Amino acid sequence: MAEAAVLPGTAVPRRWWSPHSGPALLAAAPLLFLLVFFLYPVFRLMLLSVEGGTTAHFEKALTDGLYVAVLLRTLEIAAYVTVLCLVLGYPFAYFLATATPFWATIGFVFLLLPFWTSILVRTYAWMVILGRNGIINRFLLDTGLVSDPIPMLNNLAGVLVGMVHVLLPYAVFPLYSAIRRVDPGLLLAAEGLGASGWQVFRRVFFPLTLPGVLAGSSLVFILSAGFFITPALLGGGRVIMVAVLIEKQVRELLNWGFAAALSIVLLGAVLFVYFLLRRLMRSELEWS
Repeated sequence: MAEAAVLPGTAVPRRWWSPHSGPALLAAAPLLFLLVFFLYPVFRLMLLSVEGGTTAHFEKALTDGLYVAVLLRTLEIAAYVTVLCLVLGYPFAYFLATATPFWATIGFVFLLLPFWTSILVRTYAWMVILGRNGIINRFLLDTGLVSDPIPMLNNLAGVLVGMVHVLLPYAVFPLYSAIRRVDPGLLLAAEGLGASGWQVFRRVFFPLTLPGVLAGSSLVFILSAGFFITPALLGGGRVIMVAVLIEKQVRELLNWGFAAALSIVLLGAVLFVYFLLRRLMRSELEWS
C-alpha cells in the first residue's frame, strides 16, 4: 500500500522507535541487570566504606602493615597464576587451533571437563591428591623416590595448582580465538623472506596474538585476585588473600564497613594493574 501523502504544514507524528533503535532496545535489559545487580551493590559498598563520613577504614586498609602485606601477596599470587596459565595455555591453544577436527574436539572435551564439576568438589579432589597420604605422595613413597611425604598442601604450591586448574580455560579461549585469526600467509611470507622459526614466532605470530594474550591474562588476573574457596582450603589458613580477610570481617567480626573498604581497595588495585597491563600490551603491539 502506498504511503499517504503528507500535506504541507502538517505535523508528522514521531515514532518512539526507529529501525536504528533495535540494538539499544536489545541492550536495555542487560544494562538494567548490571545496573541493579552490579553497579548498585558497588555503590552501596562505597557508602559502607565511608560510613559516618570518615575514611578511617581506608586509612587502616592502606597503612596497616598486615593488610598492605596481604594485598601485595594477593596481587603477587594473581600474577603467578596469570603467568602459569599463559605459559600452559598458549601451546595448548595453538594445538587446538592447528590440530585436526578430531584431536581438536578431544582437546576441547578435556578443557571443558572442569566446568562440569563444582569448584568446591575440584578443590577437595586436589586436597586428596596433594595430601600427605594422597596419590602423589603415596606413589613417591612406594617407589622409593622420597623418604618423607612432600608438603604440597597448606602452602603456596598447593594454592597455585588449584587456581591454575580452575582458571586455565579462561586463558585458553581468548588465545585460541586470537590464534585462529592469524593469517597463515603472513607466516609463509616471513619464512620466504628468510626468517627463522623463532623470528617468525617473535616478530610475526606472537605480536598478532597479543590481543588474545591481553584478554586471557586480564580474565585470569581479575578472577584470581578475588578467589576465595581455593586459597581458603588449599592454603589451610597459611596463604591469606584479600577475599579471605573480607570473609572474616563479614562473618566473624561483622565489620561491614572495613570489609567494604577492603573490597574497594582490591577493586582499585586490580583496575590499576589491568590498565597498566593494557598500556604495556598496546605499546608492545605498536613497537612490533
